[in-house]
Amino acid sequence: MELTDLSEFKLIPDVSEKLKGFGIVKVFEEGAIILSEHAYVNAIPIVLSGNIKVTRSDEENREILLYYIKPGESCIMSFLAGLHHDQSKIKATVEEHTELLLVPIDKVSLLINEYPTWLDYIFRLHHKRFEELLEVVNAVAFKKMDERLLDFLHVKFKLTNTQTLHITHEQVANELGTARVVISRLLKKLEDDGIVKLGRNKISLV
Repeated sequence: MELTDLSEFKLIPDVSEKLKGFGIVKVFEEGAIILSEHAYVNAIPIVLSGNIKVTRSDEENREILLYYIKPGESCIMSFLAGLHHDQSKIKATVEEHTELLLVPIDKVSLLINEYPTWLDYIFRLHHKRFEELLEVVNAVAFKKMDERLLDFLHVKFKLTNTQTLHITHEQVANELGTARVVISRLLKKLEDDGIVKLGRNKISLV
């Protein structure tokens, strides 16, 4: 399988060949948990197709969405935990039918030493995730929930490339770290404003 999705990071062909040689391609369906909080990381996932949702939970098991991992990308939190033999601080869940290239953590270290372009890929990924986490902090600190909900929906529609999201109000509330009743009220207002249309466990863009 060609790792063409990695081309945006300008990886030289040798690195892509090494990744294919070291890694194992696996397919996961929606809802599969790739990495749990407090688990140790043995392999780094690179998304070939589909996408993965990365969340963090508190002591009461309330989750908040941190970012999505899209084709050609990986999880910088996995990199850091794996390289430092530390426990994972996040949970990674498959959002749709997804193909992953799983690269053993010891091979990741080997590539860092041999290929500067692989290290550049990691730095670029770290920079992108840092900006996304800053956006999360900014949204939680300064935006009202209706703004956060609208931003969330726009990202989800763009990510899934569809006009209809098959998602419950409870799931939306969990990802935004709020109560279901709050999300239901705000979604009803968006429907009244003609922005979305609500159905049973689905939200459609008007």
